[in-house]
Amino acid sequence: MKPFHYDDGELFCEEAAVSEIAREVGTPFYLYSRKQLEHNYQKIEEALESINHLTCFALKSNANPSLLGILAGMNGGAEVVSGGELQLAVKSGIDPERIVFSGVGKTNREIEEAIENEIFSINIESIEELKIVSQIADRLGRKARIAIRINPDIDAKTHPYIATGLRESKFGIDSAHTNEAFQLASSLPGIELKGIHCHIGSMITEIDPFLKAAQSLVKTVENLKTAGISLSHIDIGGGVGIDYTQIVDAHSTTKSDEPDSFSLKKLFSAILPIIQQTGLKLIFEPGRLLVGDTAVLVTQVLFKKKSDVKNFTVVDAGMSDLIRPALYDAYHQVVTVKHSSGATEKASIVGPICESGDFLARDRILPKVKRGDLLAITGTGAYGFVLSSNYNGRPKPPEILVEGKSHRIIRKRENNASLWKGTELE
Repeated sequence: MKPFHYDDGELFCEEAAVSEIAREVGTPFYLYSRKQLEHNYQKIEEALESINHLTCFALKSNANPSLLGILAGMNGGAEVVSGGELQLAVKSGIDPERIVFSGVGKTNREIEEAIENEIFSINIESIEELKIVSQIADRLGRKARIAIRINPDIDAKTHPYIATGLRESKFGIDSAHTNEAFQLASSLPGIELKGIHCHIGSMITEIDPFLKAAQSLVKTVENLKTAGISLSHIDIGGGVGIDYTQIVDAHSTTKSDEPDSFSLKKLFSAILPIIQQTGLKLIFEPGRLLVGDTAVLVTQVLFKKKSDVKNFTVVDAGMSDLIRPALYDAYHQVVTVKHSSGATEKASIVGPICESGDFLARDRILPKVKRGDLLAITGTGAYGFVLSSNYNGRPKPPEILVEGKSHRIIRKRENNASLWKGTELE
């Protein structure tokens, strides 16, 4: 049985009733399942057990220290894209030797912190960055372990805002300049050239783009070896998508807990034989795949509103709490916390924000609800709270972690005083 499931018409997270937690903490709030997080990590490790590898969780998808601590306890690594994320990872217990640092705009201080912490790898995204990292490492009298991120010009067939492997993208070094970048890296002081990196996008649900990326990277590794440059790891990034449509089975308690999507087994069966030819260590950077289905956003119905052409269900969570629908027109399954009589209606779930783009679901056939009823927006563990804001003067919601029958607050709800913290009003 999935951690989020119905028991006698009531939504549970593991063994805790969601409505009881809502009564205690108020709405809106993010609710996580520890069991699902651990399950997802173990499934990845099982899929990669045939190859020497390192799983580095992408903190950009969720940076709650308690969740990071759980992954650290399972010997997980981290992929970070800022100095703040680097400090969060280390402070949460993740070994610096298991951290990779990506991103096109690293500051001098961030580069210094990465070198001083002796992280596993700095993923270089431009020729100029390579030169700057060399200068900083040389000044510090240290060696910077690096991998060079290649842009292979592969269409990930995903939303344009999260496609990162096309030539017009800001990420990585154009494949036409691969030899130049690696030859330069092998000659610069302060540089320890360790690997090659590629990340082609996010929310990818087809095997073919990953297959093409793996083939491109392996071909480059072989060409570099012929040119006298040997590497120790190959980083394929992350970007594996999940199925957002049936995270909670709203009609049954017997659905299998094995997620189908396009299956990790099928993906790695296709690409691992190619990568294993190199004999290099594999680095995998899952984000959404690890945390996407670990959480729901629980919200309460404030009002029902009907126009001549639409029905609206106004709730107390909005785009300041979950921006993915407004930003990407992303789909999230919406379920009731308690089963209703069975009557349905077509309605849009909208929030209180002063924007027409403030919606959580548009024109859905959903159970009829009334003021005070609770809804759960599923699949919000990735790019949920981490993208929340104080827009419209709204304090951010709390994050709650369920562990079996018990639950605990892993981030407190902000209050109105949070809105002027650090200003002259404080």
